[in-house]
Amino acid sequence: MSKATMKEVYDKFGLEATTRDFIGHSMALYSTDDYQNTPGMASDAVNRIRLYANSMARYGKSPYIYPLYGLGELPQGFARLSAIYGGTYMLNTSVDEITYEGGKVSGIKATMKERGEDGDGMKFTTKTKMILGDPSYFPGKVQVVGHLVKAICILKHPVDKTNDSDSFQLIIPQSQVGRKHDIYIAAVSSAHNVCPRGYYIAIVSTIAESSANHHLELQPGLERLGKIEEIFTGKPIPIYEPLESGVNDSIFISKSYDASSHFETTTADIRDIYRRATGEELKVQGLAEGQSLTEQE
Repeated sequence: MSKATMKEVYDKFGLEATTRDFIGHSMALYSTDDYQNTPGMASDAVNRIRLYANSMARYGKSPYIYPLYGLGELPQGFARLSAIYGGTYMLNTSVDEITYEGGKVSGIKATMKERGEDGDGMKFTTKTKMILGDPSYFPGKVQVVGHLVKAICILKHPVDKTNDSDSFQLIIPQSQVGRKHDIYIAAVSSAHNVCPRGYYIAIVSTIAESSANHHLELQPGLERLGKIEEIFTGKPIPIYEPLESGVNDSIFISKSYDASSHFETTTADIRDIYRRATGEELKVQGLAEGQSLTEQE
């Protein structure tokens, strides 16, 4: 397993192409098919499949959990937990300048100002030895690696062939629609306290592959939803990645969110930025010795 490719495993069990698509993209959550021909990836793929199956066994109908009142509850919960450990949150604050000493970050100058407030607001300076930040704060330290396109759709019916589910996640593998990137659909409803009773919200997203009408690239996902009451789209959103690791100046920058709806790539980015900032692997409470974070989660 430590040397085999996943293609060899699929071949051994005689799995057809559509089954491989389902396992690789919807269970193992790979965003491309490169994993199939990479030597040694069979073990990682099997661990991902095992994680999916174990999660199904734990939660019942789905391997995923979703917060009531929407994803905004995640940063709220994190803010509360951070405050317990001494963290301070400053809202309505803009960073004016990042200061350096000897090539290393030494602090920030910022302004706190409420919306609609008269005057210049409260300006302050704070000292630090390290910054972890979103790429939007560091335009000179990041590069554009692609563009995200998405549509937010309002429905008045459950989506066909989902067993009238009040929520679901659908991943359309790239190979089945002639693309290089998967198309993701995440749907929630009043059961999650995010919309009125009888309504559904579906978000369709993918990575742009052309410079033409980007939202035509979402069409296979939009067609899957049936009648759409209202659809909201916007301009393609740039996806940024840091130019450097951050070791030299102690500024550690995350990547932008991609098109995926399951946060697999986001958790991988968190592990990466933790490794860059501390030089250590992120440890999870309750992790068995020798067990990877992916296996435990």
